[in-house]
Amino acid sequence: MKQVVQNYKSGELAVLDVPVPGCKPGGVLVRSAYSLISTGTEMMKVSEAGMSMLGKARSRPDQVAKVMQSVATNGVPATYRKVMGKLDSYTPLGYSLCGIVEQVGAGIDDVKVGDLVACAGNEHALHAELNWVPKNLYSPVPEGLAPRHAAFGTVGSIALQGVRQGEPQLGEVALVIGLGLIGQLVAQLLTAAGVRVVGVDPDPARCELAESLGAAATGDPASAAVEAAVADLTGGHGVDQVYLAAGGSSNQPVELAARLCRDRGRVVDIGKCRLDLPWNAYYEKELDVRFSRSYGPGRYDPEYELEGRDYPIGYVRWTERRNLACFLDLAARGRVDVDPLVSHIADFDDAVDTYQRLKDGELKAVAVLFRYADQEPEAEKETPAPTVAVPAVTARPSTARAVSSPVRIAFVGAGNYATSMLLPHLARRDGVELSTVVTTTALSGANAQRKFGFAEATTDLDAVLGDTSIDAVFVVTRHSSHAELTRQALLAGKSVFVEKPLALTEDELAGVLAAVEESGNDRLQVGFNRRFAPLLREAKGRFGVRTGPANLRYLVNAGRLQGGSWYLQQGTEGSRFAGEGGHFIDTASWLLDADPVSVYATGSGGNEDLQVVLRYADDSTATISYVTTGAPGYPKETLDLVADGKVLRLDDFVRASVYGRKRWVSSRLPKARDKGQNAELAAFVRAVRTGGPMPVPLQSLVATTAATLAVQTGLAGGAPVTLAGPR
Repeated sequence: MKQVVQNYKSGELAVLDVPVPGCKPGGVLVRSAYSLISTGTEMMKVSEAGMSMLGKARSRPDQVAKVMQSVATNGVPATYRKVMGKLDSYTPLGYSLCGIVEQVGAGIDDVKVGDLVACAGNEHALHAELNWVPKNLYSPVPEGLAPRHAAFGTVGSIALQGVRQGEPQLGEVALVIGLGLIGQLVAQLLTAAGVRVVGVDPDPARCELAESLGAAATGDPASAAVEAAVADLTGGHGVDQVYLAAGGSSNQPVELAARLCRDRGRVVDIGKCRLDLPWNAYYEKELDVRFSRSYGPGRYDPEYELEGRDYPIGYVRWTERRNLACFLDLAARGRVDVDPLVSHIADFDDAVDTYQRLKDGELKAVAVLFRYADQEPEAEKETPAPTVAVPAVTARPSTARAVSSPVRIAFVGAGNYATSMLLPHLARRDGVELSTVVTTTALSGANAQRKFGFAEATTDLDAVLGDTSIDAVFVVTRHSSHAELTRQALLAGKSVFVEKPLALTEDELAGVLAAVEESGNDRLQVGFNRRFAPLLREAKGRFGVRTGPANLRYLVNAGRLQGGSWYLQQGTEGSRFAGEGGHFIDTASWLLDADPVSVYATGSGGNEDLQVVLRYADDSTATISYVTTGAPGYPKETLDLVADGKVLRLDDFVRASVYGRKRWVSSRLPKARDKGQNAELAAFVRAVRTGGPMPVPLQSLVATTAATLAVQTGLAGGAPVTLAGPR
């Protein structure tokens, strides 16, 4: 069989043919499917092997001390022969893999031939085609977990043991210093445990990766932004734990840990960094410094690792093997995502070249896997490009009719947006009668009735839907109820105005359109008001008809939400962008007079800050930067449209300008910031009264909703999402 080895004296790396290990009692023989290169530990060994003898001595003072002890005991000649003999021998590499059980030794009854297992140990989970692995160093792979992901089991156990040493609790804040492979896994495990994580690394790409996987904030160790983030998340007290997952000779990590840790906080060393503890800093805060020893209890105990003697669970809850099984379970359930950490998958035969590329810096990677012969290249299987359906709008002949009397309107919901942005316009509009307000609490309905003059207030939605005198229903409730309430109102024959979003899932959108088809009622408007803003409409008119592809940039300085806002209840109400992103997609599509054909989205800060790129059939693009970390005093919405040698500029619905052969600039003293709600309501009421077309074609509303849904799909998959459907 083949195995990767290294000569520590010369630094030579090779793939050698070596004998197949025997299947001894108490273990299993495993044929490797994937093995993981630890870009930290292994590359440190590879780099050390390439040093001069003096360099090796400087990098391993612990080994020098052993040599000096041997000199004192055995003399110089014997010690020299012993050291040179050891250095001039091939040593194995690797300690984390996944493979298939090929043979079962005596005394093993928890796995059988053909089972998939994850294996651990720098003597038993080597970069080799076959390994004999004792019982306490393997764990069955849960169903559904890909072999390449299970190969992370050992490294994941190291990260998990480090987290256990920190004893995190729900709601705490942790600092992870070093965002290499171990640091990325530590950050994910802490996030899964309900801890907010600040990550530190000089590599911006690693910081961005950590944020995409759930870290609350990241930054360079020398950046003031890191200290600001810690102060913001902890109220100035400092983090509860610090995890040192960095390497190197700098003492910066332990100094940073002392500076950002709270009084009597915990500092856990997982990596191999310099540990010259600044005495005053650690003493004054009485910091608890802890070490995390590899994969967990049992490591380096031959009775546990080689003889299979387990520790009683009542005394040692998390052993080396139990940590391995726990990490595999977390990965299988999606609580830890290792796929974004895989930078490269190499064939095992290319092992030497892969190590050399890593050493030379040509291959920059967080994690690299070896794929073994006869293993299907699952990571490279062609997977269908992600798509979100844009359903075609079909309905029986429209039931639209003119209304001879005032348009009678019912409101379902009377929250802040309804009472501040919609009802004030409707209450003073001629030809409108506010008939009924439906709320879940009696008092909120009574308040709306008193303030805006509704004829009735009720908590009975069915009574409103069954009232044939009501012409239109406004759905202004929390996001999770929009689609169902809209569906019911359409089936009841009402014209419907629903605040964005129309739907939070493709199934919800399909349900709304099924109601349109069933009832023949397509009288629907979604509250995309910006296309009705007078200033933006004037600017579009002055820009003129577009002939070539356009580029549009839309910056949305959304700002932070106050704690307790129901917008933060993403489990039930969808993401923040799902709630209001349709505004900006609709505005872009209206300006470009088209619906998007694909969406690409990437996020940071736990996907609170997004970059969304919409592509259109004529090669136009619109980029929406939706950010929550900007300055509160900066305008919320700024937009630039560039095409045909012209530029349209909108500054937060206060000023607009168009640059072309002639320049047009709006008044410097606008009456107010008008985002189009009044004009939108006027258009909706007019359509209901006359029976004419709704203000926005239903197919456009559907396309915008589908594009908004595609943002979440794109964030999850990391690839452009095709919007499949009629155009």
